[in-house]
Amino acid sequence: MMKFNKKTGFTLIEVLIAMVVLAVGLLGLAGLQATSLKNNQSAYNRSQATQLAYDIADRMRANAAPDPASGTSMAPYGFAAKYLTTFMTPAAAIQANCNTVTSCTPTKIAENDLFEWNAAIGQALPGSAVGSITVVGDVYTVTINWDDNRDGVVDASDPSFQTSFQL
Repeated sequence: MMKFNKKTGFTLIEVLIAMVVLAVGLLGLAGLQATSLKNNQSAYNRSQATQLAYDIADRMRANAAPDPASGTSMAPYGFAAKYLTTFMTPAAAIQANCNTVTSCTPTKIAENDLFEWNAAIGQALPGSAVGSITVVGDVYTVTINWDDNRDGVVDASDPSFQTSFQL
């Protein structure tokens, strides 16, 4: 008669329990990886929005800088209106002869800046990303909103980046 020693090897139930524990651990790692990728993409979008907000701020500062030839500022009292009213209407691309301050008015430069800025926002950020510029007194505020959760709508559940500056 054969006698089996109960202390040798694993039973089928022990193997199944070990596989369930391993599967739960691997599912946890897969969830962690998915969350990590989502947060990494969100951080990338925030850095893009930050760069784009500072880009338009620098463009506005450059357009408002004193003219090297005359020393007078390119930004008269109504400077804010150049970027704000142009923003409300669809900005058109300006021809290549309008890439320097000497061959183009500050208003046309503002229009070109906004056209390029809006195009860059659309390329760099997901969904229907939008940027806006507001002014209160002499403080300009640039706000960029994008569809971070990719539900097709930019709403309150999506993040935004906002920066304020003075010229």
